[in-house]
Amino acid sequence: MANVVVYSSPSCAFCTLAKRFLQERNVEYTEHNVAQDPARAAEMFEKSGQSGIPVLDIDGKIIVGFDRPAIKKALGIE
Repeated sequence: MANVVVYSSPSCAFCTLAKRFLQERNVEYTEHNVAQDPARAAEMFEKSGQSGIPVLDIDGKIIVGFDRPAIKKALGIE
């Protein structure tokens, strides 16, 4: 199983969609709320060079935004 980290915030609709996408495929993930945790927000920026969310880190592959094809490819599904 892939190591998946989702950087998100509760008010982000695309973050909710990304997490639902993972849940529907039974992909476990760790979530970091960048709205409440400045250190995680800085970590996300270091990894992605972006401040937009969601940012997914799938085994070191960084995906900015809810990009279904890129997420599937990184997970090796479908």
